[in-house]
Amino acid sequence: MKLANSRLPLTAILSALPEEQHGLLEQLKGAQKQTVAGRDFWLGQLHGQPVALGLSRIGKVSATLTAAVLIGHFAASRIVFTGVAGGLAQGVKVGDVVVAEDFIQHDLDASPLFPRYEVPLYGRSRFPCDLALTALLTLAAHRVLTTSTQTASPILAGAQVHRGLIASGDRFVSSATESSALQSALQGAGHTPLAVEMEGAAVAQVCADYGVAFAAMRTISDRADDTAHIDFPTFVTDVASLYAQRIMDELLRSLPVPT
Repeated sequence: MKLANSRLPLTAILSALPEEQHGLLEQLKGAQKQTVAGRDFWLGQLHGQPVALGLSRIGKVSATLTAAVLIGHFAASRIVFTGVAGGLAQGVKVGDVVVAEDFIQHDLDASPLFPRYEVPLYGRSRFPCDLALTALLTLAAHRVLTTSTQTASPILAGAQVHRGLIASGDRFVSSATESSALQSALQGAGHTPLAVEMEGAAVAQVCADYGVAFAAMRTISDRADDTAHIDFPTFVTDVASLYAQRIMDELLRSLPVPT
């Protein structure tokens, strides 16, 4: 269902962790909580836009169900995903933001029936994000980082926005050996990911099936190597959640509002 009397499409904002959602929830006006499929969703308004806030939870299966509920039950017209990821490509460093252009499942292998990474019966391995929504999200991220890096903690100094492929899989990549092997395998098949996480590809596929616009951003919390577990909770609370709140603020302000 959509919010009563709403004249605008419902924007769903997905977060993987509660810490990433906290700042947005604090700003939500007219908040209404609804529980569907064992998940709590919050409906209300942010910057004049009707929104639904949800937690994807961790992993592709959980994220798939959450996205399907947002579209099928709440009639979300667009989904935006915020969260953290491990940096893979050279030059993608801690504190940077990666805005996804498309997603691939790095742990999908139905060979020899289908080529490695190809989603069976789809004829493709990568699912693109919506071009227009991604452009707005990229612009919002640039605006926030340009301002934030002047005043925020030193870890954010020189933070940059990147756009490109993100790889998703049901494991936390936390060693240099695994990170290198993942990159080599994907690049050998013609895919060069900027970052790795655990949910985005699933949501991208659901949105493609429903014809719903999808965009995603990930704050780089680590380099997906042997230091990936260090101070992760602190980074999510102090950095990633702040990025998510400010970038979503900028994005929502750029969307049409009632006249």
